[in-house]
Amino acid sequence: MKNSFKELKLDELLAKRGELRKKYFDLRFQLVVGHVENPLEKRNLRRQIARLETRISEHRRTGGPGAVAVAVANSVGAGKAAAVPKAAKAGGVK
Repeated sequence: MKNSFKELKLDELLAKRGELRKKYFDLRFQLVVGHVENPLEKRNLRRQIARLETRISEHRRTGGPGAVAVAVANSVGAGKAAAVPKAAKAGGVK
């Protein structure tokens, strides 16, 4: 279930997020009432919703799943100067 969201389109991700939020709400209600078979399900749902939120933000930022890897690879080294200590810039360490 961990990586099952990679192939979904944006509208499918949004629908799945709504479905999981409803399940999470219902589960929270059941926890208050006191009848839950698997209390760890709350944590699993919360994490799945977070994964969906991440995928949705990636889609909105880059426009699709293929562009995500390219955008991340380009942003790692782009626009950052190499970190050089001030002593090295000034001509040596004293």
